Amino acid sequence: MMKESIFDVLMYLFEHYIDDEAQTEPDRDELEDHLIEVGFGNAEVSGAFDWLEDLAKLRSPGGLSSKQHSFRAYRTEEIEQLGPQGIGFLHYLEQNEVLNPTIREQIIERAQALDSQPIDMEQLKWVALMVLFNQPDDHPSDLAWLEDLVYENQSVILH
Repeated sequence: MMKESIFDVLMYLFEHYIDDEAQTEPDRDELEDHLIEVGFGNAEVSGAFDWLEDLAKLRSPGGLSSKQHSFRAYRTEEIEQLGPQGIGFLHYLEQNEVLNPTIREQIIERAQALDSQPIDMEQLKWVALMVLFNQPDDHPSDLAWLEDLVYENQSVILH
């Protein structure tokens, strides 16, 4: 039995199902059975599906088209979980109009829902990609850019 986390299940799902171009959605029960067969625990599988359901509820009707800007003061627990590098990464994405304040908040909320203290940059990049993937497809170039960043494990130089 592998010691896996909800994040590991999400990664597996994203890499094998969510990012797939298949026209039909796999059945949740079949997916759960498959995930357990490959070694994920019941609690992690259930937690991953809960995480994805909560993500679907956050879908922004306006997508990324809003050019709004805002100042964000982070709470102590957010700073501890995201770290200065993670906060800088989110700021970088917002400054480059890859995400807006609403999407930033969704990324922070979904990162906190992982219960991973602290979250590393690789995990935060994946969470950001999953949240952006969940948005209306009005900025495919931003999604493609972030996808390249995640898959190629590129570094972001923060100023």
